Amino acid sequence: MQQFLLMFGGAFFVSLFTTPLASRIAFRVGAIDKPNKRKVHDRIMPRLGGLAVFAGFVAAASFLLDQGPQVAGLLLGGTIIFLLGVADDIRGISPKTKLAGQVVAALVVVSSGIQVQFINNPFNGYFYLGVLGIPFTIFWIVAVTNAVNLIDGLDGLASGVSIIALITFAVISYQMDQLTVALLSISLAGALFGFLRYNFFPAKIFLGDSGSMFIGFMVAVLATFGLLKGVTLVAFIIPILVLGVPIFDTCFAIFRRYCEHQPIFQADKKHIHHRLLGCGLSHKQTVLVIYGISIFFSLSALLMMRNDLFF
Repeated sequence: MQQFLLMFGGAFFVSLFTTPLASRIAFRVGAIDKPNKRKVHDRIMPRLGGLAVFAGFVAAASFLLDQGPQVAGLLLGGTIIFLLGVADDIRGISPKTKLAGQVVAALVVVSSGIQVQFINNPFNGYFYLGVLGIPFTIFWIVAVTNAVNLIDGLDGLASGVSIIALITFAVISYQMDQLTVALLSISLAGALFGFLRYNFFPAKIFLGDSGSMFIGFMVAVLATFGLLKGVTLVAFIIPILVLGVPIFDTCFAIFRRYCEHQPIFQADKKHIHHRLLGCGLSHKQTVLVIYGISIFFSLSALLMMRNDLFF
């Protein structure tokens, strides 16, 4: 327990004290978010918050580099995603370039040994994926990375939902004797808690793509590292359940844009948080409602894990 507190606390304080610096750097390099008709904020905001989250997480996670090549692969892939996000925050990059960078980062992780290896067949043992595990893992990582990025539309929303998911992953990983994954999860949760001090409504700084993509990437990789490495039916369902809000919101967004003949990557104001705002909820109420939904999903996952409902 002491190790968990040290990892969480270290990441928390590094992120907490780095966030004001990230804000000043954002204004200096032009990483700012200007209001428009699609956005809910009404003033220019710095959006390089990912720098603080990245710094907090790396400061803690570096102490686990001796736990195997997977940790190094995770950090290297995360660094690629972070730098990709920084470039997008400052200058903007095309969706194709962003997708290519995400695939490269996912390949780095896969090459370190983090990938889905087999799927449980409830009727006839295990189905080994072999080389198919590589594209399967890459698809999962890229999909979750973009799902978390898409829900980053309100103050504290992506940060809080990710904290809930990460704490859930930490608990489940600890129960499965995946200590390294549990420590990494709690470290990222600590970094996000430190940042949330400045990101919750009314926010003083945004995550930006440097933050939302980095968080989504790390959450996806940690789920693969700890739960999806060898996929039983329960282990496959649990991360999807824990990440229910961003995954379901993304699926609905893709389906909606397809039906409306809109580009898949075109931003709009029809996500779940926009709809709740449209129902008359305040900014803070909307975020808290989605937190509640995320907690429900996470508690359901913990209950499923405890009772082994699908074994």
